[in-house]
Amino acid sequence: MPNTRSAKRQLKISLKRRARNKAVRSRTKTFMKKLKKAIEAGDKDAAVALYPRVMGEIDRAVKKGAFHENKGNRYKSKLSKLLNAFLKAQG
Repeated sequence: MPNTRSAKRQLKISLKRRARNKAVRSRTKTFMKKLKKAIEAGDKDAAVALYPRVMGEIDRAVKKGAFHENKGNRYKSKLSKLLNAFLKAQG
């Protein structure tokens, strides 16, 4: 429990940030899961349509500070490789 007034203010701020970051991370990961499921299901149209949206969500999460920039880049790289391998296999 915070003892000083400034510590109490910081606690309120950190709780708000935590809630916002959790929501942003959750939303981003949900979109990532949708893309992975579309690829696993073999739905080329859905995967191609979702891809730019997922990249935007990751960029947005990085911009808001929910993810570190390098983590966002890792996610984007991994999903790009997955999609490209899927599209190559589709022919």
